[in-house]
Amino acid sequence: MPRNNYSPEHLRYLQQRRLQALCVRGAQFLLLIGFFLLWETAASRGWINAFIFSQPSRVWAATVRLASEGQLWKHLGWTVWETVLGFSVGTAAGILIAVLLWWSTFVSQVMDPYIVVLNSIPKVALGPIFVVWLGTTITAVVAMAISVSIIVTIMMMHTGFKEVDPNKIKLVRTFGGTKHQVLFKVIIPASIPTMIGALKVNVGLSLVGTIVGEFLASKAGLGYLIVYGGQVFNMSLVMASVLLLLVVSVILYYGVTLLEQRVSRGRA
Repeated sequence: MPRNNYSPEHLRYLQQRRLQALCVRGAQFLLLIGFFLLWETAASRGWINAFIFSQPSRVWAATVRLASEGQLWKHLGWTVWETVLGFSVGTAAGILIAVLLWWSTFVSQVMDPYIVVLNSIPKVALGPIFVVWLGTTITAVVAMAISVSIIVTIMMMHTGFKEVDPNKIKLVRTFGGTKHQVLFKVIIPASIPTMIGALKVNVGLSLVGTIVGEFLASKAGLGYLIVYGGQVFNMSLVMASVLLLLVVSVILYYGVTLLEQRVSRGRA
């Protein structure tokens, strides 16, 4: 609808929405800037120990030094690649297993207690096992990322499949639809929101799994830098790596959000 056709009340409503969104973004930005200013001031004035807590200026210097030495993109690239690989494989495998559980009630009933037990195990405890089995390689790190994300995907997707409106399934069956057609015409399309939700959860979990794996097995990546910085008491390097992790997590999350928006427009 052309803008000129909007009523004055609707235009005022749209203006209020834009103003509110602008105020939220402004408050978020000011909160972030205020945090770093307070951190820098506290370290400079001796309110906190700059050796232990570092400070933004030192963190920035450590980041610039990593970039000038050619190490920044190497470590950042390793972490992003391992996370994306673990996230992709874990999510895809989890969806396939959830489909299998939906397809066979017998398999679902047999595997249900095992999935619950696997979900309750702290995944950090699996790290040393992967190191022994797979060695101190990227394979162990990716396996750690997969182990964190796959069980959550299975549980979320299987629950989503079971909550699809049974009347829609009955309608397809009434017209002679096969189980294969029910899956691809009803179950999967109806579970797209659940799938997007699983992606949002898994992108953070996969990053956690990657960092834990890098703590134990990797010779590169942001997790490796955090461990190395802690060992040599270089807290500026540790804080720089943590802040880079925050940036990576935000970018990955908004990447999934962008995918959600495109899928939503396609379904509209």
